Amino acid sequence: MQFYIVDVFAERKYAGNQLAVCREAGGLSPESMQEIAQEMNYSESTFILSDTPRDGGYDVRIFTPGQEVPFAGHPTLGTAYIIQQQLIGQPVDKVILNLPVGQIPVTFSYVDGRPDELWMHQKPPDFGETFTPETIAPLINVDLADIDPRFPIQDVSTGLPFVIIPLKTRQAIKKCRINHDLFASFVQSTQRARGLHIFCPEPYQAANHLNARMLWPLDGIGEDPATGSANGCLAGYLVKYRYFGSDSIDLRVEQGYEIHRPSLLLLRARPNGDQIDVFVGGKVVMVAEGRLV
Repeated sequence: MQFYIVDVFAERKYAGNQLAVCREAGGLSPESMQEIAQEMNYSESTFILSDTPRDGGYDVRIFTPGQEVPFAGHPTLGTAYIIQQQLIGQPVDKVILNLPVGQIPVTFSYVDGRPDELWMHQKPPDFGETFTPETIAPLINVDLADIDPRFPIQDVSTGLPFVIIPLKTRQAIKKCRINHDLFASFVQSTQRARGLHIFCPEPYQAANHLNARMLWPLDGIGEDPATGSANGCLAGYLVKYRYFGSDSIDLRVEQGYEIHRPSLLLLRARPNGDQIDVFVGGKVVMVAEGRLV
């Protein structure tokens, strides 16, 4: 079986978030897919079930080293890139992935015939329970004064839920560490979220708007260098609470600097009736290809 390794939300090789994409995986059992994901040991691995589209899209399953997930951001972009490059073989405006959360479209722009920016239109954000700073501060090893009190700490999902945590400074972001004893009991008490997406308005690079970290202590991930699903939740959150004083955003979020995998995610979001349209974009870089034997 053919597989590919790409770096997603990366401006160059060996940055961004790594992804393994396996092709023609329809004959594999879920248990085999899980074992391959454990072998690859990236945040996620994806499995394109067939080279032939169905209902206008390509059937894809996504696995972390610990479990299957219904949606994830960087696997969606990275898999769409492989489908365009390896299955379709010519420039197209859009590739659709059939995921457990539904069909997710990914649009392409090109430079000299090569993919440049890829954008996915995520599901509208669903806003869940909120948490007190007193609960979250010891969970991530920050002081109460490090948390921005102007905005809520809230569970948000566009297909995969995350707790969005606003901090004031990059120094506070840098000192975040999971208290694993507290985290285990926190996950048991929450309604659904298992990942923490932490952000502040002090990026490393002046051209960017926010710095973020995504901590997911379970399922063998730890910390993710670039998380499209979490940043989609963040985009909806920024619009809902008018973080930048506007009900629409078009901005650049950096992630992964603290673990030496610098990443860049592009976020756009705006109201659409009683929902919020969320778009997350970035670049994909091919790193390797091979065969599973």
